Amino acid sequence: MAMTLITTNSETNATSSSFTSGIDSTYKLYIFKFYDINPDTDSVYFQFNGSTDGGSNYNATKTTTFFLARHQENDSQASLAYQAAEDLAQSGGVQRLAFSLAYYSDSSAAGEIFLFNPSNTTYVKHFYSTVNYMFANASPHSMNSYIGGYFNTTSAIDAVQFSMSGGAQMDGTIKLYGVG
Repeated sequence: MAMTLITTNSETNATSSSFTSGIDSTYKLYIFKFYDINPDTDSVYFQFNGSTDGGSNYNATKTTTFFLARHQENDSQASLAYQAAEDLAQSGGVQRLAFSLAYYSDSSAAGEIFLFNPSNTTYVKHFYSTVNYMFANASPHSMNSYIGGYFNTTSAIDAVQFSMSGGAQMDGTIKLYGVG
């Protein structure tokens, strides 16, 4: 299947990055790819949410699960673990994609979200994400987040917004593709 680039958002000192057009019934699969996401402050979260009203409100109800793999640069710790504190259960809040991001000059986050059939008005909208990033710590870690879940609505998801926690600003590029 071919991927078609729909939109590119290149952000500098932005508090959010919104996609309010291009998510419609044209494709059954949409992929967001993000590159070089870097916050302006240490230990913040990179997160996203969906909208059913064109982006007037980003509060679509979600149920999710979150796993995390990590490895410290100094090789002192490595693990793969379920992160219950990062799950959502019927929540309209943001879904964290990466937490405690470092803002060092050489650090950033990169990853993707697959959103399935967002315009369907019969079923919930499934998504999954993989994100790799540098964890802010005295001994930096390579972190890899695995998130899966669904927007628990039969309304179409027609807009998506990415942001940093606490109103922090971010730099980076986010691309939206349609697959079909």
